[in-house]
Amino acid sequence: MGKKVTVVGAGFYGSTTAQRLAEYDVFETVVLTDIIEGKPEGLALDLNQSRSIEGFETKVIGATTGVDGSGYEAIAGSDIVVITAGLPRKPGMSRMDLLEVNAKIVRGVAEQVAKHAPNAIVIVVSNPLDEMTALAQLATQFPKNRVIGQAGMLDTARFTHFVAEELKVPVGSVKTLTLGSHGDTMVPVPSRCTVDGKPLSDLLPAEKIEELVTRTRNGGAEVVALLKTGSAYYAPSAAAARMAKAVAEDSGEVMPVCAWVDGEYGISGVYLGVEAAIGATGAKNIVLTDLSESELAGLKEAAEAVRAKQADVAGL
Repeated sequence: MGKKVTVVGAGFYGSTTAQRLAEYDVFETVVLTDIIEGKPEGLALDLNQSRSIEGFETKVIGATTGVDGSGYEAIAGSDIVVITAGLPRKPGMSRMDLLEVNAKIVRGVAEQVAKHAPNAIVIVVSNPLDEMTALAQLATQFPKNRVIGQAGMLDTARFTHFVAEELKVPVGSVKTLTLGSHGDTMVPVPSRCTVDGKPLSDLLPAEKIEELVTRTRNGGAEVVALLKTGSAYYAPSAAAARMAKAVAEDSGEVMPVCAWVDGEYGISGVYLGVEAAIGATGAKNIVLTDLSESELAGLKEAAEAVRAKQADVAGL
């Protein structure tokens, strides 16, 4: 205990993440911030009143913050900061459509994090994910291992769900892996996709697997189109909260995340979706997996696509 985690942004994603983190009961304090006056305080009050029912002691603190940096003293000394701030997608929007507007928001938040929580591990979830993770690192100037993005956890969760539904098996028997970027250059790794230890390719024809991969790639857009207002938050918040828990417990759990790649897979100097051991220092190390030629080519292609966009972000 004694750990403090901050969630920046009290929209559906942020507030659900705060709830999950509080209910784990492994933190002393969860701080929830937002620019809408009173919203984080109201949600914190509500969450705190659920403690006796759900049986957790973690205190939730709400803080309204201003663009001028006011209110950010509430996050002082946070061990972990999850950045959810930014606009969600609307139907028909791509993650890239959010680039410019969210870059300003994320940069502003990251600068306040550096000022008030200089030792924090930062988990970025704002879209477009790979670019915002790179921007948060630039703006905080934190060591690259201490800034990671949440994407692969969500993408594999979606892929796993679709496979389990297709084969009518428990989700617990399915393991999948996606690398690359959160979006068009997502790289599924079929050789690492199994059902009860059996290769997925033994159980489903290639075209059916490809169909499920496409659905995974468009998983966020599918939810956005159905909701019509806002975007997914139950599965994304679960993914972000699990990453934060792994940091808090220094578990070393290997997770697919957006991490700084410098030499691994022959790729250098870019934030990219890979597997990493997650612990108290953030991404402790990148964990390499055997990739087929086409998977490696896909990963390198994803790296170049993301690299180009991350260069654009530096100036925003």
